[in-house]
Amino acid sequence: MDVKKIALLVGALLIAAVTAVMAKNMFTGAAAPEAKAAAVPQGPRILVARKALPVGTLIDAESFQFQPWPAELMQQAYYTDGAPDANVTKLIGMVVRNPVTAGQPLTRGTLVGPQDRGFLAAALSPGMRAITVPVNDTTGVAGFIFPGDRVDMVLTQSVEGGGDGPPLRVSETIVRNLRVLATDQRVDSKGEDGRPLVKTFANVTMEVTPKIAEKIAVAQSLGGLSLALRSLADNTAELERMVASGEVKLPAGTNPAEERKMLLAVANQPIDSTPTFATGGDVSRFQRRTVPAKPRENNAPVAVSGTVRVAQSGVGSSGGGSSAAQPTVRVARGNNVSFVPVGAR
Repeated sequence: MDVKKIALLVGALLIAAVTAVMAKNMFTGAAAPEAKAAAVPQGPRILVARKALPVGTLIDAESFQFQPWPAELMQQAYYTDGAPDANVTKLIGMVVRNPVTAGQPLTRGTLVGPQDRGFLAAALSPGMRAITVPVNDTTGVAGFIFPGDRVDMVLTQSVEGGGDGPPLRVSETIVRNLRVLATDQRVDSKGEDGRPLVKTFANVTMEVTPKIAEKIAVAQSLGGLSLALRSLADNTAELERMVASGEVKLPAGTNPAEERKMLLAVANQPIDSTPTFATGGDVSRFQRRTVPAKPRENNAPVAVSGTVRVAQSGVGSSGGGSSAAQPTVRVARGNNVSFVPVGAR
C-alpha cells in the first residue's frame, strides 16, 4: 500500500478521536436538567355513580365510588369522603329520586332514605303500586328474601264444591316476578359488616301493577299466600319464552340499544298470565283432582247415551187423562226418539 495513503488515513483517525474527546468534555459540564412531571393538584374525594342509576334504584355497594374532584368545581351538595353523612353503610339502601348518569356526582337531593318522607313512593317505578302481604317462617322462605329480590306468589285453598267427600285442595301460582321493596319496614337487610342479615319477618312489601294489586287483595281472602324466591337467571328464560310465544313484540326499526332497553323493561315487569296449578291428586293418589259434585236429585237427568230430557207428565197416554203423572225420560238416538218411564227395566 502507498505510504502516503496510510499517513492520510492515520491522520484522519487521530483528528476524529480528538474531536470526539473535545465534544464529550464540552457537553459533560453543561448537562441539561432532568424534566420532572408537574404534580397534579388533588382535590377532595366525592361520591360519584359507577353506572347509570334510574329513578327508584336501590343503592348498593356497587352503585357508587369515591374519586378526586377539582376543588374549584366543588359544591356543598356533594357527598365528600369523611363527612358524617357520607358513611357508606348509611348510604346503602337509599333510593334514587332523580336519574343519575355514570360518573355524575351524587348529591344530597338525589338520594332519599327510609327515614325520609316519600321514600317508598320514590322506590316505585312509574305506574306501579306497593302492596303488603303477611308471611311467616314457612311462607316467607325462612327470612331469606331480601329487598330487591324477585318472588312468585302461590295461593293455596280448599274448594268445597257442595258434594260428598273431602274438598279439593289446590295451589296455584297467581303472579310471578314480583320485586320485593321491603321486609317489614326494612329496605336493607345487611348488617354493619355489609353481609346479609337473615332474620324472620311478618310482612313483605312488593311492587305490583294496579290490576295485580286487586288480584292479591282478593287472593288473601280465598286462602293462604306463600312466596317462592326466583333465581337471578329466571328473568332471561321468562323473557325468551314470552318473545317466542308472541307475548312480547318489538317494533320494527329499533336499534340494538333501544331493543335491549325495551326487553329489560319487560323482563322487570310482574307477570300474571299463564298461571300454573297443582291439585291434591297430583301429590297423593288418595286426594281429589276435581271439585266434589253436588248429589243428583230424583228428577235430575240420567246419564244415557244420546240426548236426555226429563218429562213430568205422562207421554203417550190415551183420551181423558191418567192417574198420577209418572216421570219419563226422553231418549234421542239420532232421529229415533223414545220415552222410557223412570224405574222401568
